[in-house]
Amino acid sequence: MKTFKIHFIRHGITEANLKGQYVGNRTDLPLCYSGVDELRALRDTIDYPDVQRLYVSPMLRCKQTADIIYPDNDYTVIDEFAEYDFGSFEGKTAHELEKDESFALWTSGKIPSPPGGETTENFIKRLAMGLRRTLENMMENDADNSAVIMHGGAIMMLLSSCAVPRRRSVEWQCDAGRGFSICVTPSLYHSSGIIEVYDIV
Repeated sequence: MKTFKIHFIRHGITEANLKGQYVGNRTDLPLCYSGVDELRALRDTIDYPDVQRLYVSPMLRCKQTADIIYPDNDYTVIDEFAEYDFGSFEGKTAHELEKDESFALWTSGKIPSPPGGETTENFIKRLAMGLRRTLENMMENDADNSAVIMHGGAIMMLLSSCAVPRRRSVEWQCDAGRGFSICVTPSLYHSSGIIEVYDIV
């Protein structure tokens, strides 16, 4: 039974990351200078997996990361892998929102989304659709090993929803330029929605 390997890698650091801001799919920020330098250092010191296909979120920070880590690979954009929509929390820090009642309700799980933002349920469904699109494209191109450059929050939510070993989303956190390698058996994934994490990038 054929299996497919996919390496989920978090994009490099932006100024918003350094400031602790919630930045989702409404703000298309580039990598900051230190983020670029960090990725170049990682590229020169660790062995990123060799891949046959490369996929990216539509956000600029992911495309720039792909160009640094995999400069010789063309990539395919998967729109469903875009970051979460933080609604009215976009661009703000937790400190700035600490007196916002809706922020307290959202972080405690009492409301499903930030005002005007995306529900966790819809976010997970969107990411799952992106994974299916990725698998379909890999099969169409006879590729069994690929990388996806996407967002830390997206990696956390996707793996917490369908990966084994079972872990909470916070346990799937990863640093910029790092991530997780998964193994997918299409028949098992289509029947049960399960993927297996087998290594750390």
